[in-house]
Formats: sequence, structure tokens, C-alpha cells
Amino acid sequence: MSKNCFEDMVGRGFFYQLTDEESLHKILNESSITFYVGFDPTADSLHIGHLLPVMAAKRLQSYGHKPIMLVGGATALVGDPSGKQEARPILSREKVAKNAATIKAQIGRFINFNEAYLVNNADWFADMLYIDMLRNIGSHFSVNRMLSMDSVKQRMETGISFLEFNYMILQAYDFVHLNEKYNCELQVGGQDQWGNIVSGVELGRKLKGKPFYGATFPLLMDRSGQKFGKTAAGAVWLDKNRTSVFDYYQFWRNVEDTDVCRLLYLFTALPSDEIESFKKLQAPAINRAKEILAYETTLLAHGAEEAKNAYIAAGTKFGFADPENKIATSSTIKTITASNSSESLPTYEISSDEISSSSSKSDDSSTSEGKWLVALITESGLTSSNGEARRLIQGGGAYINDKKITDVNYDVTENDFENNEMILKAGKKNMRRIIIR
Repeated sequence: MSKNCFEDMVGRGFFYQLTDEESLHKILNESSITFYVGFDPTADSLHIGHLLPVMAAKRLQSYGHKPIMLVGGATALVGDPSGKQEARPILSREKVAKNAATIKAQIGRFINFNEAYLVNNADWFADMLYIDMLRNIGSHFSVNRMLSMDSVKQRMETGISFLEFNYMILQAYDFVHLNEKYNCELQVGGQDQWGNIVSGVELGRKLKGKPFYGATFPLLMDRSGQKFGKTAAGAVWLDKNRTSVFDYYQFWRNVEDTDVCRLLYLFTALPSDEIESFKKLQAPAINRAKEILAYETTLLAHGAEEAKNAYIAAGTKFGFADPENKIATSSTIKTITASNSSESLPTYEISSDEISSSSSKSDDSSTSEGKWLVALITESGLTSSNGEARRLIQGGGAYINDKKITDVNYDVTENDFENNEMILKAGKKNMRRIIIR
């Protein structure tokens, strides 16, 4: 069931460091294991920086492995020093509990909890006595070894509190507890979690006398050297009250050309051969790959309707990269046209008589069946005059249902409508939904 899982995870760019590559290769391909990934609820929402472990868990689950998604209701009260220049703010128990409940719901959009566990480490740490923790767990940790870990060593220059120093021990015990209760064999996490993960692997082997495994994912950086998922305005959140769905979509839509295929591998389920085909695209066609990335990531985070509306809204405002669907894709974005979600567009109504009766053209006084396109463009508000509309058409900027019209004498007829509706476009950004009343 999990055949080629390891190769797929490596090929898509998920694995960065492995505690035992040979053994992990074998168990991921030949068996079904339980693994875990943790998230500390230090805010009331996940952000894009959290998504790589979530997507890795989703990918592993698709191969038949069972995820444990751990919300750190206890560890969030301590604060992970990994990758931080200073201590995190200390949150109240009530705030952490509230954040944990929200994050659980967000993770559920990505992970099938019929085949996964959702746990909170506050459930086993809340009643643990400190002296028992010191004797049973702390006795297996070497302070010298802990000081050599990057997560601690990097903080020694600015100072690390004893509270944060304990974080590594707590996370290590999470792994042991999950092994005892769920037979969890593998912990996965971000690159900055390597020291914490290795500590859990070592503690498990000491206490249980059997193999434990760890894997990390690469730390994604943008071209400016910032962590991926950061903008000038701050983090990009999954909560649409913090980051609107449109802005979430646009974040992905605006990634660098050179990054889009790497991100498609990590943050979508598109087949590898399809993503490889996108590598051949040059500007401006590469923008279609960005639209697909933005649509697929928004689909996962916010659902089909929100993703469709964001795609239409962005395309309406900035233009569609592949309006005729010439670039092959398995994404459901190919089923969406402007008319599929045209209720979000400005609408102009005409009567059936206008497109089935004679229409006079002032430039040549001829008559024909249908509505003169020049007049329709002007009357619908896309241009301010017939002269401007003519220049638009002659310049190649007029479209009916994404079909370019260059004939200034073109007449709009019932054949241009589907279900009494058509989309009239002037340039890249201005569109009108034309309906027959």
C-alpha cells in the first residue's frame, strides 16, 4: 500500500534530514506506520509557515501511514526556543486552550481524521508531577548534549531561560508517550526541529530499547532570505479573518517564476509528470502554473467555492493566464470559466429583441441581425464612447467569452450566449456579465 512512498517524498522535496535513511526507506515503502507532527498553539490560527509539515502528513497519509496531529497545549505554555532570537510571550492557559481548539479545526481541512489521531499534550502533562519528570525523564538527558543542539546553542548568545531549556525534554517525552499509546515510530517536523526530534529518538531508544525514527523538512526561504510565508504585512494566515481568501490566493499567485514548480510539488497533490511539464513554460505562460498553485492551495485551506471565487476575482482584476485552457492540467481549475462564477461580475442586461432584430451601424448605415458589438461595449459601460470601443476592438482588446473579436462590424447574436449569459471583456481587467432578460 505504501510502495514508493519514500521515493515520492524525496522526489517532491519533503525530506531534509533523516535519523536512519536506510531503515526509513524500508518501513515507509513496505509497511504502514504511525507518525506524528506537532503544532504549538501560540496563535489562534496556523499560517503558511506551518503548512509544509501538514502537507507532508497529508502525503504520508495518502500512502497508508497514520498521522498523529499533536496540538501542544502544554508545550505552548513553555515556548520552543528553536529558530527564535528571543523568548516567546508567555500565554495564559485559557488562551492556549482556545488557540488549540481553533487549530484543530484548521488541520481537519487537510487531514482525514477517520484515519488519523488528533491529540493535545496537555492531556498527559497536566497531571504530571515535576519531581517524577526530573527522575524518570530528566535523568536521561545530558546537559552538555543539550547545549550542543542548535536550538539551544543559537540562543546562548542572547540568553535562554530555564523554562525554554526544558522544552526539548517535553517534546522528547511526547514521542515516548505516543509510542506507548499509539505505537508511533516516526516524528516529522521542520528543519529547525532537528535537535528536538533527535532528542526524542534518543530518549525513546533508551527507555524502550527499540528503534525510533525522525525526519525533518527543509526550511523554505524566499528570494530575500525571509522565511517563506512572510510578507511586508506579516504572516499569511489560514484564518480568513486575519488574511482574506483573496489575499491568501494572491500570495500564492505572486510567487517567483523559479519557485512555482517546487511549491507545486510540496503544497499540492498534482502528479509529478504534470508539474515537470510546467517547467517548460516560459513567461507569460508560467503564470498559468501560478494560477493552478494559488487555486489548489486555496482549495485545501478554504474549500472549493472560496477557491473558485478567488480565482475569478483575481482573473477579473488582473487577467486570466490561460483563458482557453490550452495548458493541460488535472486541476479542477480547468472546469472554471468566468461564466461559472460570473455573479461576482458587474452585470448588464439586454432584451432578446436586441440580439434578434436589425441593428444600424452608424459608420456604414448597413443593417444586420443582432446587437452591434461597438454599441454593446459602450452601453455596458466598458468604454465611454463608440469611438473608444472601435479602437479597443481594432487594438485586439475585445473578447466575447474569452474569444478575441477584431471586427468592428461584429454583431452579437444568440449564438454568443450560453444559458442566456456571456462575458464581455475590454482589456485585461474590465469585464461585464451580459445577460438576456
